[in-house]
Amino acid sequence: MIHAIVVTQFSKMLNNLLAILGEAEKFAAEKKVDTAILLQARLAPDQFSLVQQIRTACDTAKMGAARLAGRDKDVPVHEDKEQTLAEIRARIESVTAYLKGFSPDAFAGAVERRITQPRWAGKTLSGQEFLVQHVIPNFYFHATTAYAILRHNGVVIGKRNYLGDMPYREAAAA
Repeated sequence: MIHAIVVTQFSKMLNNLLAILGEAEKFAAEKKVDTAILLQARLAPDQFSLVQQIRTACDTAKMGAARLAGRDKDVPVHEDKEQTLAEIRARIESVTAYLKGFSPDAFAGAVERRITQPRWAGKTLSGQEFLVQHVIPNFYFHATTAYAILRHNGVVIGKRNYLGDMPYREAAAA
């Protein structure tokens, strides 16, 4: 189940963000708005900008996968210097490519693994606690806020853009 959330679902949501950024680019061209302005937009003065929301969603996905799999040492480094849509797209694509490198078996023992982060001052969470109480909410907070910043700035996107394609199937015959 961890693979389905951290690899499959987070990759899907990151790809949805790519599609949403495509809509933002179209909006900017139509309205003659510099995309740099959108990338620096924020919902409140003390919140991260759009570009930092996306960086943080990416970091949460890659670091969450790495820590849950016990692979902290092989996480790709991103220097947080993206200033253009092309650069932030490249970051998203880098993270989704990294996530593809995790098989379901990579998360064996993840539920019980003790996980820490530098800012936790030596404190730990179980892998399950880390996933459920930190990684999932943090990832969706930043992905949703990125969506909300663009929506707030007039980009014509909706829930379908956020959710992306669904794996609908035909109803079974009765």
